[in-house]
Amino acid sequence: MSIWGKVIGGVAGFALGGPLGALIGTYAGHKMDQARSGGGATLGHDTQTRQVAFTMAVIVLSAKMAKADGVVTREEVDAFKRVFHIPANEMKTVGKLFNEARKDASGFEPYAQQVAQMFVHEPAVLEELLGGLFHIARADGEVHPSELDFLTKVAAIFGFNQRDFERLRASFDTPEKSNPYEILGVSREENDAAIKKAYRKLIVENHPDKLIAQGLPQEFIDLANEKVAAINSAYDTIKKQRGFS
Repeated sequence: MSIWGKVIGGVAGFALGGPLGALIGTYAGHKMDQARSGGGATLGHDTQTRQVAFTMAVIVLSAKMAKADGVVTREEVDAFKRVFHIPANEMKTVGKLFNEARKDASGFEPYAQQVAQMFVHEPAVLEELLGGLFHIARADGEVHPSELDFLTKVAAIFGFNQRDFERLRASFDTPEKSNPYEILGVSREENDAAIKKAYRKLIVENHPDKLIAQGLPQEFIDLANEKVAAINSAYDTIKKQRGFS
């Protein structure tokens, strides 16, 4: 069963709890126990539960982020479908979840806080989620200021500082706009050794196998591969500019 099937079927919904689990329960036809779903509690940390939590967060935050500029465009909806490879037979129910969440851009904080708590020790997983949101934001050709504000707030909830945010933003920017130093999270003034160290750290943290082990669903690994490609490209560009190997 794909991760979307698990979400739609309500698998792990009761174990998940919190606002994400409650939303699963609503669409799976379950009545969540108030004691398990109230107060943003996060119950259950097995791999399946974490995968469902990640996927639900993607749906809810993508929808609310797309609404941040006041209108959800066809390009944004198409980008969501394209990036996250939703099977045709599961598109209708995922669409219901997306449509419910996109009614307005408010109320995203509890969802962001719950998934941040679940992956508090795996920041690379949260980076991939934020990267998916950047994909949706730029789908209509630009990242609207209100969307950027939304992304900044989500990043803060996830525990990223401003320098981390700018690095993530650069990693998912278009090639012609990307700055190789920003992608590696270093300044032009840093020496070659510091740049090599930053590069190696990012490669280790974003290795797809590590992300799978940390609870990232297989369906989302393509985003990780794209990010690693951007990191490698940035490092190659800097090496050529500086003349080191």
